[in-house]
Amino acid sequence: MKAVAAFKGNIVITETEEQITVPEGHVRIRTELSAISPGTELSFLKRGPEMPSLLGYSAVGIIEKIGDRVSGFRIGQRVACYGAPYVRHCERLTVPSNLIASVPDHVRPEEAAFGGLGAIAIHALRTADLRFGESAVIVGLGILGQMIAQIAAAASFRVMALDVNASRADMLRAQGMEHVFTEHDGLQNRLEAVTDGHGADCALLCAGGPGEELINRSLSWIRDRGKIVVVGDLSTSFSRAQMFGKEAQVLISRAGGPGRYDPGYERDNRDYPIGFVRWTEGRNLEEYIRLLAEKRISILPLISHRYRLDEAKAAYDNYLNTPGVMGTLITYGD
Repeated sequence: MKAVAAFKGNIVITETEEQITVPEGHVRIRTELSAISPGTELSFLKRGPEMPSLLGYSAVGIIEKIGDRVSGFRIGQRVACYGAPYVRHCERLTVPSNLIASVPDHVRPEEAAFGGLGAIAIHALRTADLRFGESAVIVGLGILGQMIAQIAAAASFRVMALDVNASRADMLRAQGMEHVFTEHDGLQNRLEAVTDGHGADCALLCAGGPGEELINRSLSWIRDRGKIVVVGDLSTSFSRAQMFGKEAQVLISRAGGPGRYDPGYERDNRDYPIGFVRWTEGRNLEEYIRLLAEKRISILPLISHRYRLDEAKAAYDNYLNTPGVMGTLITYGD
């Protein structure tokens, strides 16, 4: 079966071997759509792996086979799925049931395909540990920042957002967001009124690259003992004096939540007891689908491009060569 891989800085379509049997706790999925995560995947592509390395981690498809000790799912059911190495841009996927979520019939598969990014967005907000009525500044309005802003607004947080790209700022305004800015000074001038003069409870940084200037600015935006959550691929140099002055916390949000990178949770499909770990990566994925089902968020306006599997190279070239590309889907079959 065909899959998308990075090889020496290029995108190639490679043949992968399909597992004959479905392991215990896993399901076999026929992929309908998979979503490109530009930050993660383009960074990996630029590193130029010397061996073909499969890309992708977020998709939607139809269950074809079910392994032993899987409950709550049926053959023919549409599910969202998240997490490499089980989820890739690939024609068929074998995924632990901890990493899939049922997709109701009225939820569009195009939006469900972004479930992996949705789980990452939700976990970033959980890392911020915001409570009802608290405030967040979201910096960087690529697709992940857009999703975080929408989910934060759905949770009734006070949301301010910043991106120097005017078209990205306009996209968020079109979702009903009021406090969206393209300049630091504009945000700074409005910050006091939105936060009742205290400063933001948290800044979530969804940008990439050198981080010292951005983190230092963010430290000036947050309240005493506020938080900075680094979500993007951002270096973490910053002023100790500014951090000390507010006793601020600088945190990293790791992927989609507890369970990620734990072979026991993922490969062996052993869930964490809800009394000890309320929100796993799998439960965050389910919450993303619930937000779509209840129309609390809308991802469809963020989907700017679609490519067939055999056109995958053009999809990545489009990110590299065209400013303002947002959500991109890989399509499979007819």
